[in-house]
Amino acid sequence: MLPFAIPYPPEQLDGYWGVPTSTIDWCEENYVVSSFVAEALNTVTNSMFIALAIFAIYHAYKNHLELRFIFTAFGFLLVGVGSWLFHMTLRYQYQLLDELPMIYATCIPFWSVFSESKTAKQSMLIGAGVFLAANTLSVVYLYFKDPTIHQVAYAVLNGAILFKCFSLTKSHVKHPTARKQLYQTMGVGIVIFLLGFLFWNLDNHYCTFVRGKRREWGIPYGFVLEGHGWWHIFTGTGVYFYLVFIEYLRCFLQGTQDYFEFKWIWGLPVVICVDGVGLKRFKMKKVD
Repeated sequence: MLPFAIPYPPEQLDGYWGVPTSTIDWCEENYVVSSFVAEALNTVTNSMFIALAIFAIYHAYKNHLELRFIFTAFGFLLVGVGSWLFHMTLRYQYQLLDELPMIYATCIPFWSVFSESKTAKQSMLIGAGVFLAANTLSVVYLYFKDPTIHQVAYAVLNGAILFKCFSLTKSHVKHPTARKQLYQTMGVGIVIFLLGFLFWNLDNHYCTFVRGKRREWGIPYGFVLEGHGWWHIFTGTGVYFYLVFIEYLRCFLQGTQDYFEFKWIWGLPVVICVDGVGLKRFKMKKVD
């Protein structure tokens, strides 16, 4: 036991929320911090997702970005809230509120990037196809209840978006500084996300060893070894970088890049509108 540490109490089979009904129970021991929270660290680390989603919604609205970006950020806010409830209760209905919005929120940028340079009719058809695919996936997942289905679908969606985004950046962003900013933003986002994925896998594959180390170190030192909690922190940050990348890329695809500027605030990338009047005139001219 490390200095000033508090011993971990025994894991409880159930707590305030009853026996877990979720199809997944993560490596964090249940109800050892509070009888009201099944997985305390896995719960509170969703604050990163929630805070960054609110930050993204605020800046998208303030800087006159398109509604698609507000909806996407709101979708990831719902993921953070759903994940909070899931880990707090380990109830199946909240597991779905965590997992399914991950797919639905990702469908928005998928539709956005694959609708570029398409007619309104083609864009609507792509949207309908995405909607149908997401609902079909939901039905299949609800029937089989296999988390691998959800995980593979989420990975495929994001992989397709990244591939398309890099292709669009290469063909539409000619300014070297802007292209460098885009590539750096997405590169950092990918690295952060993959780091979270590494911690997630270590937590899954070495759970017995990690649990032993946590108990050996005691509270609060053992909290550092909550790999799934680190997954929330890193993936929340990675998703935010990914969203800003798409926002800035969209400026070049729409021809509005002169009205926006790429900046860093508190170590986070942000797309700032520097000429709201000019942007409004551009949109009105485009409609005419």
